[in-house]
Amino acid sequence: MTLPTGPFLLVQYHHGRYGPEPCVAGLIALDNERARTHRSMEQYDDELDLIKRAGSGDKTAFETLVRRYQDKVYNICRYVLGNASDAEDAAQDVFIKAYRNLSSFTPSPGFSAWISRIAVNTSLDYRRRPAHESIERKSSEGEEYTHDAAFAGPGPEETFASKESGLAVTAALGRLSEKYRVVMVLKELEGFSYEEISFALDISIGTVKSRISRAREELKRILSGSMEQ
Repeated sequence: MTLPTGPFLLVQYHHGRYGPEPCVAGLIALDNERARTHRSMEQYDDELDLIKRAGSGDKTAFETLVRRYQDKVYNICRYVLGNASDAEDAAQDVFIKAYRNLSSFTPSPGFSAWISRIAVNTSLDYRRRPAHESIERKSSEGEEYTHDAAFAGPGPEETFASKESGLAVTAALGRLSEKYRVVMVLKELEGFSYEEISFALDISIGTVKSRISRAREELKRILSGSMEQ
């Protein structure tokens, strides 16, 4: 019996009593993958709708985007800047900039990479300013922009094996140069793809891979030195 070729090979086959039969586990896995893809598309369409409505002045829609991405933005700012207080100010500026520039958003590579790019650039601007002055304190209407105080939640160090190792990695990240620290935050802490990092930092994918490789080597060297002390 000739088995189908092409994408149908996603279904696993095993040898049954009357020849090759589709494996139930393979069919279940395929159904699960289709369900995940469907959910992902629904979320993507929902996000595009929120962005469109926010761009038309719907503040409720934009507040939904803020709640969805505030932790991600804050974490990026915190690791680039090195402290929570400056990160909160920078994160608020990020969302103000995002609100003002919604008209420049394009669906590819997505809102996550787009706002992360703003977060990285804003954080780097903060590092270059005296006392990390706020760059964008008021909205276009002249009103102070605020959002939910969800930034008090646990930080990304809780993803490490223990609090101690998380603190060690956090300290080691702080010793990396800017270009290496940023790629490590996006790749290892936020789980960005190479393509998303490339867009967020406006560098080639080859440069992204090179920086990640060198950053990992440098991070390993710093952590090894810390353990020996």
